Amino acid sequence: MFSRFSYCLATLTALMVVSPFSVSAQDAKKTDKKKTAYTSIKDAGPDFALQGEFTGMIQSALIADQQIGLRVISLGDGRFSAIEYPGGLPGEGWVGYGEIALSGERNGSSVQLAGYPYEISVNKGFATVYFSNGRSVGELKQVYRESNSLGAAAPKCAEVLFDGTDTKKFKNGRMDEEGNLMVGTQLLNSYKNYKLHVEFRLPYMPYASGQARANSGVYLNSRYEIQILDSYGLEGADNECGALYRLRKPDVNMCFPPLSWQSYDIEFRAAKFDEAGNKTNNARICVWHNGVLIHDNVEIERKTGGGAQEGPDALPIKFQNHGNPVAFRNIWILDHDQPPTCYCCCHKRKCYQVCECGDTGADSTGCGMDGNSGETGSSCGDDCGSDFSRRGYGYYDNHSVFHDFNKGNYYRRYK
Repeated sequence: MFSRFSYCLATLTALMVVSPFSVSAQDAKKTDKKKTAYTSIKDAGPDFALQGEFTGMIQSALIADQQIGLRVISLGDGRFSAIEYPGGLPGEGWVGYGEIALSGERNGSSVQLAGYPYEISVNKGFATVYFSNGRSVGELKQVYRESNSLGAAAPKCAEVLFDGTDTKKFKNGRMDEEGNLMVGTQLLNSYKNYKLHVEFRLPYMPYASGQARANSGVYLNSRYEIQILDSYGLEGADNECGALYRLRKPDVNMCFPPLSWQSYDIEFRAAKFDEAGNKTNNARICVWHNGVLIHDNVEIERKTGGGAQEGPDALPIKFQNHGNPVAFRNIWILDHDQPPTCYCCCHKRKCYQVCECGDTGADSTGCGMDGNSGETGSSCGDDCGSDFSRRGYGYYDNHSVFHDFNKGNYYRRYK
């Protein structure tokens, strides 16, 4: 039914190619194709519309009908590769092994892929799966996944670092025409222990491969890089998207197709040092990529790549410039080292000290890692006083404004 194509994907080599700008489809022919970077869907060309994620049920001659996922990747000039995932897409049903590689070309408005035992016809919105003997075994629907933390608002106690208004909290910060933060900047302030939320968008660079395909990174404390790369459809190696660069690969490759907005949610605890400057504890990290946990309370034994040497001092978070127009938005941080806000909560004449934000002294285990930013309660004795009748019910906020609950608990600032 289809022409046969080799289904073995060649190993992508790391090419250090610099792409200082984005181009339109018309300008692409005038530039080095490997540097071509599209930042707008309308300029991306016909191949872009046919790449993406697909999922659905197929029939099987050997086992019961099964769910599969399919990632179709554009390689430029009508060339495509694809990966079939038994069980569903990565992060959404894939069993973790048994992938099948396919390759093919665009023929008009569809892409014809082959990789034993499948031949797949990809169209806009759906893909039809055939066995190599030509028998149709199912149809997959195109899906557009979105991170469950995309657009997440900064929680109580967090500091908004970038919301598209300005770059006043960044050194040499720049915004593009859409109001997104551009690469090649770092925070003016430094933080040691925190939760960081970052949203990013990869440019579409179909002719590039390896480290030249939409490369950037988030450098935690200027020392440890969480890699940003167009690794859509790749293995998920230790130098690809979500990796702790060259130290640890992500547990699953959750990279979405380029030009999709993606998210990192990072819980970070800095390394500890004694008075003599000797390291006593490694840094620890949890990372969620597009809402899926990819590093679960991992120890970081040393700095990564070009990061600064480890030490007890706090250093700024950096957003690496690797020459590709990666964009950032909605960046906020919850600083676990900020002084906590404490007050007394009194109910039925029993009073408790309640602390919010900052380090409340709780130990963090696993990827909850929220113990240092939650609330803790301990008896505060008679410090709240005993004359409840005159005070009413409510609480004083950080500006010493009293909020009356009319009934229930009584709060006041703890001294």
